[in-house]
Amino acid sequence: MRVLAAALLFAVTTAAAQMEPDRRDWPRTDFSRHTVDFAEIESGGPPRDGIPAIDRPRFVAVRAAREWLKPREPVIVLRIGAEARAYPIQILIYHEIVNDTLAGVPVAVTFCPLCNASMVYDRRAAGTTLDFGTTGKLRYSDLVMYDRQTESWWQQFTGKGIVGRYAGGELERLPSAIVAFEDFAAAYPAGEVLSRDTGHLRPYGRNPYAGYDRIDQSPFLYTGKRDPRLPPMERVLSVSVGGKHRLYPLSAFGRYTVANQEMGGVPYVVIGKPGMASPLDRSRIDEGREIVAAAAFDRRLGGEVLEFAERDGRIVDARTGSEWNVLGEALAGPLKGKRLAPLDSGVHFAFAWLAFNPDSEIVRALP
Repeated sequence: MRVLAAALLFAVTTAAAQMEPDRRDWPRTDFSRHTVDFAEIESGGPPRDGIPAIDRPRFVAVRAAREWLKPREPVIVLRIGAEARAYPIQILIYHEIVNDTLAGVPVAVTFCPLCNASMVYDRRAAGTTLDFGTTGKLRYSDLVMYDRQTESWWQQFTGKGIVGRYAGGELERLPSAIVAFEDFAAAYPAGEVLSRDTGHLRPYGRNPYAGYDRIDQSPFLYTGKRDPRLPPMERVLSVSVGGKHRLYPLSAFGRYTVANQEMGGVPYVVIGKPGMASPLDRSRIDEGREIVAAAAFDRRLGGEVLEFAERDGRIVDARTGSEWNVLGEALAGPLKGKRLAPLDSGVHFAFAWLAFNPDSEIVRALP
């Protein structure tokens, strides 16, 4: 008992010592409210706002972006209503958060390079529009954000408040996808692209994490449990329906993968398109090895359930023969202009997804 008591006292004392600097650096954060163990939160290296968020984003036309953004480079695509924007990973990799407003909706476009996780959230919580910055902290190797209004801390991967006034709160996640710039440009020639004119001097186009996404690499500062079912750095497409989760390892994807699936009574299609450059491979992002862009969409359209297939490198539906792109939009044929509803899906490193969703089903092979 004495040993146990001593161990508990040491743990409490250590945790208090670790938290003390935070209390001084974060005087407005209510540390009495938290939903996670403080021991799970650790320094990622940079201080608070050492990785500066973009608060006044500027945008350029697709034509202007072609001068510095290569066709294969990955971009986060966000469409709300008739408006579409692309946020190049070559910029997000140095800022991790963009506080923006699109079609009247305040949004936070986020990217954690350590987890290969891109998430877009509505910035409104409890009737207040929040602005986000980086804490310099990590939890399970994932970015911990904070809002400048209350200095509450938020988990980037889940959108959940974990420390402070908003502990237990959750941001609404908005559908987005990472695709090659050329695919965004083809789908939205009148769309906007986040400008390199950020107010900061950074070597945009360079990858500060060269070699990080090797399949045999170990995650940086990850202290959680490792799921033996997949290599930690395996890229996976997550699909969530009704509280259930499936993971599709991208190593199982072939050329132009199209798979008709169903989960929880929802019929959906998984689409994978090759040709995008990995942003975490080579020192220059545009030279990164080829990886697959992938997403999932509800197959129900106009009261019918569509069946999709790949034909000569094209994605088509069997009923009309209309051609579709990786963003779930009909490019040609009778259904041209129609759009499938995106599911809650995204591409991440396996270790990160499984750290937050350990009960996920893993699909080993696609039909």
